Amino acid sequence: MCPFYNEKTGETPEKKVYYVRPDERTKEKDIQIAALKMRELIQNSPCKNEEVIFLCIGSDRYVGDSLGPLVGTMLKENEVPYHVYGTLEAPVHAFNLKATLKEIHKRFVKPLIFSLDACLGDQDQVGYVLFKEGPLLPGKALEKVLPEVGDYHIKGMVNYIDPLPTSQFLNDTRLYTVMNLAKTITKIITETAALDNGLGHKS
Repeated sequence: MCPFYNEKTGETPEKKVYYVRPDERTKEKDIQIAALKMRELIQNSPCKNEEVIFLCIGSDRYVGDSLGPLVGTMLKENEVPYHVYGTLEAPVHAFNLKATLKEIHKRFVKPLIFSLDACLGDQDQVGYVLFKEGPLLPGKALEKVLPEVGDYHIKGMVNYIDPLPTSQFLNDTRLYTVMNLAKTITKIITETAALDNGLGHKS
């Protein structure tokens, strides 16, 4: 895995994009670099750890859409000191996203939300993790109209766009790729929690 690197975008100068590439030669220091960036964002926000939320979007019914629930489950198993929504047991998807957001905003006052979802990219981007300021547009690849969500968002490139119908990626994605992405994202977030010395309440 390469550490996060910054990519300037044409949207607004203050919005930055960071990428992580998982591979078998991942070094602990690379994970720490990624975690340090996330920790910095959390510490610079007015929120306490009990107001930090990881919203993991997706469905366990399709391999290509299972990244979010896998990460959510792994975060729960690692008992991170943040609130986690979206697991294999209780996924957050297109049919309950609005209700979940309503529940979150009823329970918390101005929480810091990191949203997470699978996405498509170019063929040479498969396996990358993208981390960016601003909200996630879930379901965009499948042309679904869903609410924007998150102060920051994390996307895992699970497959690439080809001449097949876009929805085909749900059934044509390797579980190996999704699992590698899920493990990498989970390592970054758990390392972030470790850097925070485990302060805050468990989800």
